[in-house]
Amino acid sequence: MKTWKSLATASIAVAVVGSLAMSGCKRLTGGGATPSSEDDKTLYTLGMLLGRNLGTFNLTADELEMVKSGLTDMVLKREHKVDLDKYGPKVDALARKRGQERVEIEKAHAKTFLDQAGREAGAVVTPSGMVFRTVTPGTGATPTPTDRVSVQYEGKLTDGTVFDSTKKRGGVPATFPLNGVIKCWTEGVGRMKVGEKAVLTCPSAIAYGDSGRPPTIPGGATLIFDVELVSIAPPNQVPPQMGMPGMSTPGNGPGGGPNKPGMPMQLHMGGPGGPQRLTLPPPSQKPAASPK
Repeated sequence: MKTWKSLATASIAVAVVGSLAMSGCKRLTGGGATPSSEDDKTLYTLGMLLGRNLGTFNLTADELEMVKSGLTDMVLKREHKVDLDKYGPKVDALARKRGQERVEIEKAHAKTFLDQAGREAGAVVTPSGMVFRTVTPGTGATPTPTDRVSVQYEGKLTDGTVFDSTKKRGGVPATFPLNGVIKCWTEGVGRMKVGEKAVLTCPSAIAYGDSGRPPTIPGGATLIFDVELVSIAPPNQVPPQMGMPGMSTPGNGPGGGPNKPGMPMQLHMGGPGGPQRLTLPPPSQKPAASPK
């Protein structure tokens, strides 16, 4: 989870970029404005990305107004109404509290959803809690956990929100080692035959757990994947790998690990169209140069 300092830095960076780029327009005047110019639309999108990354807090409309008040005072260098060093650490506690509350809500909703999915015709509920249902049978081989497989897929939340899809990435199948993905995928795709289409309903315990993958996948979320097993790669062939929410997600640092001290913090903003990334400098350092 992001700390209060990284959240504050990200918020200020986004707001400053927006206020500097929006030449001739009112700055930080609140919601309700309709974006018209290309700059307006770009800045509005920055606000959407920032808001999505604050989803853990489940802010009400009144709470959002208070957040906007603090953001405005900080960016415009107005007098601070609270002591940042005193109340900053409390942001972490609030994020954990709100996050856990949301996890419990997700799990309660998921139980009902999983029960309904398990009662569908042809559904099989496995010991892990996964609900597997074949849509179109396949006639090819079944992969082993050490095989590399190619699939077409679409991932959804229980409310129908699509968080990722190979169709949105040009229709190119995703290829990956079957033992390098979330447990639900290893188990579910491992039951399929080449050519088969199936629906995998994955409880959080064998997906992304209580942590989720904010901002697109909330903690405790049950996920639904429509999957087609396209092929199994020959043993000696190493096809290109394509990142996907079914796969283990790397960290920000080299090799998927954490950032090293002094490295620029990277705020990852995923979703349809691929990830957007804002590189934010650590304290007391100059902003990193934009990649060429």
